[in-house]
Amino acid sequence: MAFLLALDQGTTSSRAIVFDELGRVAAAHSQEFEQRYPLPGWVEHDPEEIWNTQLSAATTALADAGLKASDIAALGITNQRETVVVWDRSTGEPIYPAIVWQDRRTATRCQELQAAGHQQLVQRKTGLLLDPYFSATKIAWILDSVPGSRERADRGELACGTIDSWLIHKLTAGTLHVTDASNASRTSLMDIHTGAWDQELLDLFAVPPTVLPAIRSSSEIYGEVSETSPLAGIPIGGVAGDQQAALFGQRCFDVGAAKNTYGTGCFMLLNTGSQAIASRHNLLTTIAWKLGDLTEYALEGSVFVGGAVVSWLRDELGLIESSDEIEPLAKQVDDSGGIVIVPAFAGLGAPHWQPHARGVIAGLTRGTSKAHVARAALESIAFQVADVINAMQNDAGMELDELSVDGGASVNDTLLQLQADVLQRPVVRAAEAESTALGAAYLAGLAADIWPDRHAIPIPATRRQRFAPTIQADEASARRATWQKGVELAKAWAEA
Repeated sequence: MAFLLALDQGTTSSRAIVFDELGRVAAAHSQEFEQRYPLPGWVEHDPEEIWNTQLSAATTALADAGLKASDIAALGITNQRETVVVWDRSTGEPIYPAIVWQDRRTATRCQELQAAGHQQLVQRKTGLLLDPYFSATKIAWILDSVPGSRERADRGELACGTIDSWLIHKLTAGTLHVTDASNASRTSLMDIHTGAWDQELLDLFAVPPTVLPAIRSSSEIYGEVSETSPLAGIPIGGVAGDQQAALFGQRCFDVGAAKNTYGTGCFMLLNTGSQAIASRHNLLTTIAWKLGDLTEYALEGSVFVGGAVVSWLRDELGLIESSDEIEPLAKQVDDSGGIVIVPAFAGLGAPHWQPHARGVIAGLTRGTSKAHVARAALESIAFQVADVINAMQNDAGMELDELSVDGGASVNDTLLQLQADVLQRPVVRAAEAESTALGAAYLAGLAADIWPDRHAIPIPATRRQRFAPTIQADEASARRATWQKGVELAKAWAEA
């Protein structure tokens, strides 16, 4: 029996999962790390804390599985995307905290570029929109804000990358500076049609090519973990951004297959095969993965605040003490009592892309209870996902038969039932909720020749759970109409 180690570096925690070659979990461990909000709209992480928690999670998972590094056939990495780190090539020390994908500090810069007429160029080459969500303006901000950084970058003294590059740098003691095509496609610096960094985009965003990693396939042997590491000798065999990894882990290998991941945010991807479909509804065209010389694409819709709305109820409002309490609290009432929560804490993502929108709670009465708020919070996740799916179906010219789902919040039965009701379509929960990590393991296993091709990867034996709609279409439409009123209020706040 071969074993694979997946490093799943997320927005709020670093996870490590050991899988066997049948896709079964042998052991898993997770460690949370600090979220920093130095100014309104700013979100930062400590890169060293990311590394330390990820390494600790990996060594603990191995120990819990009763395995040594030499027992692992290959290691796969999946990571929070768009988050960037800039570090000193010689010392390996970050020159600034990691700027997280949720961070909005470069919203004004993106608006300036849009006003100057650059949106069409960026969208045509990258499949992305001009938004602070993506990496390019974050990199430029660091180089402009840390004294002497641009000069150091020009001299080749600095390196930058998304979190996958940072982890590979640490795993290999600085000998490798690489990324994969799926992560590169989220930076706004890569032409997704050529698969290379684009000089016109580098000039537009003022990012020197000297700092960027080499772009590689999503499944190949990159190198081995340094001999100085507790994971010494493990081949690094797979890398993919978290949502692309989840698409792979859900076995969405065919054109038209789609999944939604409920995490801190929510992310839906639709496999479009070798065709990069340009969206007409503010969705993203992204690289799903690159396998050998084959590049495949996906349409993507991103919801900035998914499961994070539950964390907000817990950490900021104190309505619950743990995230597990949200479901029983929400089930105390039959509906949300007429209230709507639009959690636009960091603006609105697809299909609205309004970075200055802000969260609202509308429809409050004297009878509004904690249970109503909890239910409205769960509904807000389902409504946002439904908005994305409608746009995606229009772009792709197809109706989805069902929605496959995974991610931490997918364990919430009430949320998935609300999702099925709003969509008026079945929602199917993955047999393995950790599809993101499983996708990274699959990619690593392919590189290690555990399977000859992706279609030979075994299907997990565990039965998937299906949620069918329980309300009529007219009631679903009425609920969504009320939700849209709340969305318009969130947008109007930015204009007030």
